[in-house]
Amino acid sequence: MSQEGEPSQATGDASQGDVKVDPNTINLRVVSQDGNEVYFKIKRNTNLRKLMDAYCQRQAIDSSSIRFLYDGQRVQPEQTPKELEMEDNDIIDAVLQQTGGCFL
Repeated sequence: MSQEGEPSQATGDASQGDVKVDPNTINLRVVSQDGNEVYFKIKRNTNLRKLMDAYCQRQAIDSSSIRFLYDGQRVQPEQTPKELEMEDNDIIDAVLQQTGGCFL
């Protein structure tokens, strides 16, 4: 018997093909500009606002100072992974918003 927090090893004739995958969930990675990755597992019909808010909370970032991009396009909070045709392990880029500025 394994202790809590330790991985357990399976015994018997179970094969790797026995792992059940829920087709209604998707694993996504949010990658920041410095290369840090945060993994999320959400339902395909869930608004991405939940993922965005959770990312900002975990990273202690104000949600108004960051933008999320998928395939180069800005992700809107009301969009869903299904709507954006995301696949398992797709990457969402998290970039800091740039405001103003001009070169003189």
